[in-house]
Amino acid sequence: MHEIERKKLYEGILNFWYDLYGEPYALYDKDLLSSKQHTTLKLATKRVSALFYKMTTLLQHVHDDTLLEMGYPKASLHFIKKSSALAPSVIARLDFVADGNTFKVLELNSDTPTFIKECFHVNGKVCEAFSVEDVNEGEEAVLQRAIEHAITSVTTDGYVVFTSHEDDVEDRETVLYLQQLCRYPSRYVPLHKLQLIEGEGLFDELGQKIDVLYRQTFPIESLLLDKTEAGEPLGEMLLQLVCDGTLHFINPPSAFLLQNKAVQAIIWGLHEEGNTFFTEEEHQWIQEYFLPTYLEADEFVRTNTKYVKKPLYGREGDTVEIYDGAGTKVLEEKQKTYEEYGFIYQQFASLPKIEVNVNGTKKTLHQMFGSFVLHGKESAIGCRVGGQITNNLSYFLPVGREKSC
Repeated sequence: MHEIERKKLYEGILNFWYDLYGEPYALYDKDLLSSKQHTTLKLATKRVSALFYKMTTLLQHVHDDTLLEMGYPKASLHFIKKSSALAPSVIARLDFVADGNTFKVLELNSDTPTFIKECFHVNGKVCEAFSVEDVNEGEEAVLQRAIEHAITSVTTDGYVVFTSHEDDVEDRETVLYLQQLCRYPSRYVPLHKLQLIEGEGLFDELGQKIDVLYRQTFPIESLLLDKTEAGEPLGEMLLQLVCDGTLHFINPPSAFLLQNKAVQAIIWGLHEEGNTFFTEEEHQWIQEYFLPTYLEADEFVRTNTKYVKKPLYGREGDTVEIYDGAGTKVLEEKQKTYEEYGFIYQQFASLPKIEVNVNGTKKTLHQMFGSFVLHGKESAIGCRVGGQITNNLSYFLPVGREKSC
């Protein structure tokens, strides 16, 4: 009966992947936040995003050697230093874990964030079905304006293309959702149909030159490893088009600058030394919301503190490992595709547990919140539940508030 009701609800939401990999993804259940919890998470998002975005100008002006030590690919240095009329990231997502009366930030996904349609569109439909308030009410219109503003900030009559891997239903339908939401004329063109001509531009399958490219899952760090059939650096050639102003990316180059988790280690390092780059109030924010994060594990081993080893550019829990204070591995994610660029080491934070209904069976799972930032302003939130390492097999749990009388 439970599964029948779940399918009935989600099949009524157009082009939504409520099952993934042959398993349930979207749960027929909900988590209810109090007004205080919701306000606290939004405030954490506002403050943490401001701290990250403040780092943009600093990092764009440091010496190349410092950026290389932080793990930025050499071929990306010219790209990440390019200024933009946009916010450091148009659409970004911060991942938080509840910690007592506050939240701790685990990471920032500023370059190619997922979980968009779930939070901005699907969450409200589920809240309506359960007769609870949608915590994201009105945010879909804000998302629409954010995308349109990003486009019109760089062109008034340019050719706009939204792209993704065509065979990945989550990526494809997320991009199509954003394209349909955007009122600026555009096309969807799958990644494999894009054609790059060095020094000239990026073209669609019909030979029309693209001015603005929205790339849902087109990570820069992966792109830089791609070569043409002739062995030429495909990624470098594409980034050069952006540097030359021939092509515009959404998200902009600064989003990749902040995607590197080493930025969190730099923020924590500046905080530990009491650096005046941050104000006294900002230091208080870092102390409240950030976890100790380093480029080496030595400090955690010295203090016998449990920690997490994360790849600099990892996503969806990929390549994450958890260690005890003696430096012994106690848990790891099986998927390991992000070992190319290096790691950061972050103090372990246990994800709180919550009981949810999975296919009619009560399960106790770990909970993590995703909180979006649009053009630097806090926006929609969402919840995923799964293992201690949140990966792409975790469930989507809608979030609401009790309706006020």
